[in-house]
Amino acid sequence: MQVRFWGVRGSTPTPQPENMRYGGNTPCVEVRRNGRLYVFDCGTGLRNLGKQWAQEFVGSPIEAHIFISHFHWDHIQGIPFFVPLYDPQNRFVFHSSNHAYGFREIIEGQMIEPYFPVDMSHMAARRSFRVLDEGRRQFDGCWLETRWLNHPQGCLGFRLETPEGVLVYATDNEPGPAKFDATVRELARSADVLIYDAQYSPEEYATKRRGWGHSHWREAVSVAHDSGARELILFHHDPDQTDSRLDALVRSAAKYHPNVRAAAEGMEICLSQMCEDIKAV
Repeated sequence: MQVRFWGVRGSTPTPQPENMRYGGNTPCVEVRRNGRLYVFDCGTGLRNLGKQWAQEFVGSPIEAHIFISHFHWDHIQGIPFFVPLYDPQNRFVFHSSNHAYGFREIIEGQMIEPYFPVDMSHMAARRSFRVLDEGRRQFDGCWLETRWLNHPQGCLGFRLETPEGVLVYATDNEPGPAKFDATVRELARSADVLIYDAQYSPEEYATKRRGWGHSHWREAVSVAHDSGARELILFHHDPDQTDSRLDALVRSAAKYHPNVRAAAEGMEICLSQMCEDIKAV
């Protein structure tokens, strides 16, 4: 199973020189296993993923499952710019929670007038929408578990269990309520790779950001420690976290967890059955 990061920033894109090493695109993570393609979240990083797929699979149909944690702008704003959605030979299955406005209606709504020059009818790829709630289910030759996280208007965390290893994607989660604190630790139990929200420093969170729906590196380390997660990836970086500040956060977190790093665009993680092949690109 191969994991690649195409967008790692939270809230808004940050195409600034001081952010370029870690990257400025909003959340998008690609997973490949046994020829199957999965995507977790559709932030602006989805655009570059789409360009890569269009070049790699030229002339061949693309089929992929796309998991959306929630519908805030930074997690869906790459969809209108995802080139493979405009090719009729491709097929995509979107998975996310339901909403009062409707799952499909929310995804398509960001392209209606006056927000975008063309609507989703121009997207010729076959699209289907599957509603998820909390639970554990067999999926595509593996197990998929979803749990609610603590975030304004809700957010789903995902656990993908495969013969190659266990990947947990738990972004946009705020610590505090005992129910959610227990939930995220259960979701992350014995994960080989835990991708977890660490948008703020502990000091920023304590003084300015309570109630905003995000976490910090100290809580990320706590979740990894309590759940027995092997590799911790700090994710959803704040727009004001420069490369140098993220370096400092990683150094602080590394004092408490032996395997921790900050997600960076282009970073790849390869999980084998023994989870021995972990590398950065």
